[in-house]
Amino acid sequence: MLRKHPAVNESAVIGVPDERMGTVGRAFVLLLHNAEPKPDAAALDAFCRGHLAGFKVPREFVFVEDFPRNATGKILKTELRTEG
Repeated sequence: MLRKHPAVNESAVIGVPDERMGTVGRAFVLLLHNAEPKPDAAALDAFCRGHLAGFKVPREFVFVEDFPRNATGKILKTELRTEG
C-alpha cells in the first residue's frame, strides 16, 4: 500500500515485537528524490489508515536513503531488522 503513495519510491515492512500485539509492522521507506512535499511519518500513517485496517498499519516509519540488497536486487529484510 505504501508504494501507492505518490512520494514513495520503494518500501519494505518487517515485523517487530510488541508487548500488547505480539508483533507490529515497522515500515522502511525510500522516498522519490523529487517528491514535494516530502511526507513525514504522520502523513504516511494517515495515508495507510485510509486504505488499510488499523491492525495492518505500520506502527513505525523509518526513512532510508537506500536498501541493503542481494546480488539480484532483492531487499535484505534480515539486515533491516538490525538497522531499525
